[in-house]
Amino acid sequence: MKAKGWREISRGGVIPGGSTSEAYKTGAWRSHRPLLDREKCNDCLLCWIFCPDSSIHTKDAKLTEFDLEHCKGCGICAQVCPITAISMVEEASEQ
Repeated sequence: MKAKGWREISRGGVIPGGSTSEAYKTGAWRSHRPLLDREKCNDCLLCWIFCPDSSIHTKDAKLTEFDLEHCKGCGICAQVCPITAISMVEEASEQ
């Protein structure tokens, strides 16, 4: 079943599969993206706790990557990082 756009779903409609994570990629909304300085990061994972989009992936209690298909570039991760290991860079400069 092909996912419908938000305009095609009726009010109170059901989202296919019960999740928007696969059906709706929202990364294109972003004007800035997070950039990790791996050498500075101490893996405190505050960024992961505060990310409203669940766009920070971890493995074995370490930050592994940003899910740029869903990250909207809000910058909360960079704001909560106590050692400024995450910076926000313009989207165009990273392509």
